[in-house]
Amino acid sequence: MGLDAMDTGTGPVTVRRGLPAGAERRAAELYWEAFGRKLGPALNPPDKAVPFIAAHLNADRAVCALVDGQLVGLAGYQLGGRALTGGSASAVLRAYGHLRGLHRLLLLALFERHPAPGQLVMDGIAVDPGMRGRGVGSLLIEEVAAVAAERHCREIRLDVIDINPRARALYERRGFTAVRTESTPYLRRLLGFGAVTTMRRAIGTRGAGEP
Repeated sequence: MGLDAMDTGTGPVTVRRGLPAGAERRAAELYWEAFGRKLGPALNPPDKAVPFIAAHLNADRAVCALVDGQLVGLAGYQLGGRALTGGSASAVLRAYGHLRGLHRLLLLALFERHPAPGQLVMDGIAVDPGMRGRGVGSLLIEEVAAVAAERHCREIRLDVIDINPRARALYERRGFTAVRTESTPYLRRLLGFGAVTTMRRAIGTRGAGEP
């Protein structure tokens, strides 16, 4: 199941906090297009995964990019014990069944990241393929940074996997620095990646090209 084709329009990109009402399905499609390769072993098949994600989004943990009123990108963040993507253990078991659900819960637990005091954890960025190269990712990162500053966080933390060099390059341009790489060769066959790099950006740090 791929991302549904849409006319992304030609208007300016606007950024807002919070997921617009009624955009849950579109947000889930964008999220799956960006992270389905990583989350697939836990949430496949796509026709079940996308509705599950859509049904368990925390709209107030999103920063969204819009063109002509259409959602073209989003970034999620974790703060105060809540992240963009939710879904309790019981919700997973209800959706996938107890036998298969238990296995999926173990896989999902591998992706759990909790912020330390003074940190905001960013869950990643999803941008419509037709909008890439227009600076949408940078706009989303800077809005997340503004949220972190307003919440008196000292830094933003994120994880990027080794098979996503494009994302890592974007984060580096926006002021993130790699602080640790964890080799996970035991996950390469299961999840498709073999290393996870933790990156941090101090609040107040500006990305390349900013005044």
